[in-house]
Amino acid sequence: MTTTSARDTRAVSWKSTAVAAAIGAVGGLVINSLIALLAKALFDIPDEFQPLTLPVYGFLTVVGAIVGAIAWHLVVSRSRNASRVLRVLVPTVLVLSLIPDVMLLVNESQPGTTTAGVVALMLMHVGVAAAAVPAFRRFIPPQS
Repeated sequence: MTTTSARDTRAVSWKSTAVAAAIGAVGGLVINSLIALLAKALFDIPDEFQPLTLPVYGFLTVVGAIVGAIAWHLVVSRSRNASRVLRVLVPTVLVLSLIPDVMLLVNESQPGTTTAGVVALMLMHVGVAAAAVPAFRRFIPPQS
């Protein structure tokens, strides 16, 4: 005789994942637009520094929210302890996402690179996480 146990993983709706991604993207765009506007107003960041323009950070914000929502969905639907995994994964990915910004600052490969401009970019990573993680938790809730 076989016994059935509670499922180790759970089904998660892709529709709820899309909603979470959209909320994360819109919230991230609002936060990142404020960061860009404040950084340009308060610091001497040249207009030629393209990463602080809406077409550049806007695209990357939306991509980041979508990729984050998909990854969150996969963890929640496949992990036995998604909450624990996400408590480690989210800050780890956030820190790793800063590496290109650090490299940009070190190499000054982008015209108009300033420390303030790069710090603004780094804050944008935190801004997207601040908008997306609550949306992900609401619409793609992890199991403990």
